[in-house]
Amino acid sequence: MDKKFYFMAGLPRAGSTLLSTLLNQNPRFYSGPSSPVLGAMYSLHDNFQANELYTGYPKPQQVNEIVGSVIRHWYSDVEEEVVFDKNRAWTARVPFIEGYIRQQAKIIVPVRRVDEILTSLLTMVHRNTFVEGQPRINFVDEQLVKGNIPISDETRCQYLLTSQGGIVWESLNAVKMGVDEGHRDKFHYVDYNDLVTDPQGQLNNIYEFLGEEPFEHTFDNLSNEHREDDLTTYGLGDMHEVHSKLEKTSPDPSEVLPESIIELYNQNKKNLEFWNELKVVSHPSPSTFNVGNNPPTKTNTYNLFS
Repeated sequence: MDKKFYFMAGLPRAGSTLLSTLLNQNPRFYSGPSSPVLGAMYSLHDNFQANELYTGYPKPQQVNEIVGSVIRHWYSDVEEEVVFDKNRAWTARVPFIEGYIRQQAKIIVPVRRVDEILTSLLTMVHRNTFVEGQPRINFVDEQLVKGNIPISDETRCQYLLTSQGGIVWESLNAVKMGVDEGHRDKFHYVDYNDLVTDPQGQLNNIYEFLGEEPFEHTFDNLSNEHREDDLTTYGLGDMHEVHSKLEKTSPDPSEVLPESIIELYNQNKKNLEFWNELKVVSHPSPSTFNVGNNPPTKTNTYNLFS
């Protein structure tokens, strides 16, 4: 049986791991950790285009089939019939889904107040101090060290939020790119606070968006069964920990963030949290898959600050 693929993108610290944990309660569903599928597809695409042997005798139809097969091979060991592939860049790569994978793009986009995202990230950095023998320092301070930037909570937030390569900046840009390219009807936003306070209601909305049969979930004794090696990958041992009880645990931003960052957020909140202004569309419109054309690979960047 051919698998059905859906996608999860969105913002960091916005509940994607919690959402995956809940979706995995459905015996038909598999939602694992962030995957390298999109990156592998992208690399294959670019390697063919840059290869002089290919440019001398191009076979675009075969290349499309090869690139599109990556996701099926990656999940060939998964028994469930419905798979959610998680990568924050999917919102900026809708043509890859429809041009290569040849399925209608339906992307779950977890979002959250940006000041709460920064608070959550800083809180993790504070409690994961580097210990000799660890695989790496946390990924935020690592980038500051590489750039010879003094480490402070202010510079940490500035890097995360305003620098190309910062995880919050990159994620916001990926969603904005998909919206501006006309794909907003293929995105379903799930606000973290709504997920915590009304989980079944939010899951029901997801099932409706996907066109899947509803499923009754439970919200006690939660556990992430597909844990990543967070310490090696991020230098943060609890990056994808799921608490057994469904509740909000991060402190208030006013207790953690520097005043300058709070001011920056307040001045640019509308631009940063642009999804609040978008009209909600329940069902994506049908797409026409044209595998004869290579999907575009250009990445746009946006000024999210006034």
